[in-house]
Amino acid sequence: MSTGSLLAADLVVGVLAPAGWLGGGAAAAAGRRPIALALAAFGLLATLGRAATVTALAGAGWWFAAEKVLIAAPLSLAAVVVAGQGLVRAPVDIRPAALPLLFAGYAEASALLVTVLHGYPASPAAGLLAAGGTAAATALSRRVLGANPSRATFLVAAVAMLAGIGLAVAPADATGATTAHQHGYPAAAPVGEPTRRFTLTAATATVRVAGRPVAAWAFNGQVPGPELTATVGDVLEVTLRNTDIARGVTLHWHGYDVPTDQDGVPGVTQAAVLPGQEFVYRFRADQPGTYWYHTHEASDVGVRMGLYGVLVVRPTPATGVDVTVPVHTLAGHSLPEPRTEPAKPGEPVRLRLLNTDSTTHRYALAGTAFRVAAIDGADLAGPGSIVDTAVLVPAGGRYDLVFTAPAAPVGLFVDGRLVYSTGPVSAATLDWPVLDPLAYGSAAQVPWSRFDKTFTLVLDRGLDLHGLLPRYAHTVNGAADPDIPPEVVQDGDIVRFTIVNRSTVVHPWHLHGHHVLVLSRDGRRATGSPLWLDSFDVRPGEVWEVAFVADNPGVWANHCHNLAHAQAGMMLHLMYA
Repeated sequence: MSTGSLLAADLVVGVLAPAGWLGGGAAAAAGRRPIALALAAFGLLATLGRAATVTALAGAGWWFAAEKVLIAAPLSLAAVVVAGQGLVRAPVDIRPAALPLLFAGYAEASALLVTVLHGYPASPAAGLLAAGGTAAATALSRRVLGANPSRATFLVAAVAMLAGIGLAVAPADATGATTAHQHGYPAAAPVGEPTRRFTLTAATATVRVAGRPVAAWAFNGQVPGPELTATVGDVLEVTLRNTDIARGVTLHWHGYDVPTDQDGVPGVTQAAVLPGQEFVYRFRADQPGTYWYHTHEASDVGVRMGLYGVLVVRPTPATGVDVTVPVHTLAGHSLPEPRTEPAKPGEPVRLRLLNTDSTTHRYALAGTAFRVAAIDGADLAGPGSIVDTAVLVPAGGRYDLVFTAPAAPVGLFVDGRLVYSTGPVSAATLDWPVLDPLAYGSAAQVPWSRFDKTFTLVLDRGLDLHGLLPRYAHTVNGAADPDIPPEVVQDGDIVRFTIVNRSTVVHPWHLHGHHVLVLSRDGRRATGSPLWLDSFDVRPGEVWEVAFVADNPGVWANHCHNLAHAQAGMMLHLMYA
């Protein structure tokens, strides 16, 4: 069983255990002995089942089991001991066992809530709240059942819970990225006279998709925005104007490692461009590959509504067939719409696949063998020819597929939907195997034997109490933006990240300003071509190790590119000292 499956199983048995104990307690209070014993047995089995999942998760890594071992396990042990003693002392009349069984249910429910509402890392606040909540619920039940709990019981429960709340809402010890810019945003460095000039005007618009009008936010009145192209050696100048996007806009060059002053992160590298304002970006075209741009102000809504487009930098002017396929979901409609472009047999074809959504898409090329020439703008070493194989492109990611056009038609399918073809084609691609990029291409030695800085990012969910209102946040190491401490590096450091996903959803990870080299996934070393990525899916239960050279000074966003997750707290910053 995978670690992700264990995490899901742990939640299931974590729900069943308190349900069994609480049901048994209710049945015991009603004097229904057979039902109470059956439900108590069910609760015991579920508790033992959770002990098994916690043991297995601890074997997968302490990150997955910390609060379960330190807080949930003692509560579960107390539940079994107290419930067992209550049942032993009620051999005939089951009603005296009601309170011990209810205590067991409250203890198991508290153990579950520690995982669901707090998660990683285990903390004294979570332990105090769990113990205090269990004691308070038991005391109230004692009163409902006709007994008189002592005032000391309520007092101890109240003190424990208040102490836990106090610790939970105490100010986080984090120095946010805005501290680095309290004296203003970074000044733009000169890059030379522009050779390619573009203007992008952001505005609300109505666009037509599948023949229907759709409300959108658009660059230059179209979704996606204009495709920006350049050749290595060019200097790009892009003027961004905002007509009426009230929340403001910026341009982030996704995957293109610009200087920090051009990165387009509001509040960090620039102010958001408000209606009636403009901002000019200038940078060199020195990184050939497939990239895209999008707003980073209110990015969850802005990108979803259509504020994105393609950026392609070619080493030389294009030859053959060179097609970009930016996949997006706009108001429930899938883009791009299907298109057919004939290719002459023997003509070289390059399909640039871009995922501009916040979730993974499955691409399948039918009718020909092909090679994956590049991922995230970085060429692969020794990519072999593959056929009838799908590729999974994470949110924000890009794959370049190359092939020689055959005489028969070729079709590109996204999640089973035909989006591009050279002629009439049909194929069943959903059962094809999926390429593992960590085992594709020719291997090479990792270029470093040491790491100057190491950071571990544990991705989870938890209750964030540091804002004006509580929120159920997506967290990193138990904290949510803006309370996640930044990762501080020195120029020239070799930095290693360990990224752990102990949640039940996929987190596509994206570091601005740098590509990272994949070292391993779940402890297994990458064996294919060196993979230099800027966007990669960390699935539930997975542990990725990646590394990079800190060679682009500034302050950089480091976040989940499911943009709703980033908006809900899963964003921190990499800062150069």
